[in-house]
Amino acid sequence: MANEERRKSKRLELTSKLIIRPLGASKDNPESVTITVVDCSRHGLGFSSDRHLTIGDNYEAYLTIWTKEVLHVFLQIVRGEKKADDLFSYGSVFIGMPEAERQRISVYETVQDFTD
Repeated sequence: MANEERRKSKRLELTSKLIIRPLGASKDNPESVTITVVDCSRHGLGFSSDRHLTIGDNYEAYLTIWTKEVLHVFLQIVRGEKKADDLFSYGSVFIGMPEAERQRISVYETVQDFTD
């Protein structure tokens, strides 16, 4: 039986990186980690990191998108998998993202459809 696609929208592959920090972390000296974006859609983000994160936790993030714009977003980790000794793969959903920000991602999905 073939796997049925359950995603709500097309996934975008970006090579951007973003910095995340747990919500409520001190603004003076936030603990940040750089992660590598694997895919992105208007609903969420897949990424890899050498840091162990907890499923269900929320994080503040600054996502650099393909236009070099920086989107200030909030993520909730919904899945995680250890890939190697020092690499984890995560899936997250955007929480509280304004529609205007979702539309920026949606526009890129449309452009990709025409160039594929």
